[in-house]
Amino acid sequence: MTTDLLPPAPLLGAFLAASLLLAITPGPGVFYIVTRSVTQGRLAGLASVGGVALGNLCNAIGASVGLAALFAVSSVAFTVVKLVGALYLVWLGVETLRAPARPMQGAPAKREAHARIFVDGFLVALLNPKTALFFAAFLPQFLHDPATPVARTLVLGAMFVGMAAVTDSLYAIGAGALRPWLQRAGGIARVGRYLTGAAFIGLGVLTALSCPRTRP
Repeated sequence: MTTDLLPPAPLLGAFLAASLLLAITPGPGVFYIVTRSVTQGRLAGLASVGGVALGNLCNAIGASVGLAALFAVSSVAFTVVKLVGALYLVWLGVETLRAPARPMQGAPAKREAHARIFVDGFLVALLNPKTALFFAAFLPQFLHDPATPVARTLVLGAMFVGMAAVTDSLYAIGAGALRPWLQRAGGIARVGRYLTGAAFIGLGVLTALSCPRTRP
């Protein structure tokens, strides 16, 4: 039963409190979501939330089955995956800078664009080996029984991802609320395109240079 996979109430409470604190702390995923929300609207931000959450869940599964152990012992594997993720972010930034400026007064994004944003968010989160290492370091602290460690770690990982998705959605809604104000600012479309492109490129550089144990 699911309740058998959860730690005792005191330990569960500590896990939920620590998870909430980590979830509300901005990280690369939040930065990506806020950028999408401000420049492309609330729905685009929520689409990126879904993609990031799915990518984080896949990393939680990877940590549960031992993928994080591979990254921990193989610096080559960790570096390769990290650089692929960083290059993908830089590519997103370059593509944003090359795209023609579009007025923000129009429809924020079509359904096809939302699907692309979802996939981008998924890849941004998935191609971040630091996330798997984060789960591998964080979740075992709340395991009360060595039995069925994969299932127990997976349940806790899913709970963390769910909490993070809720707080990330609040970030997306809040950032999306700024969009009407930005629409009234003259020349914001061109400036926003440059800021967005620079943000993705900067995030890619930070991903390539940052240490493993950070908030996903």
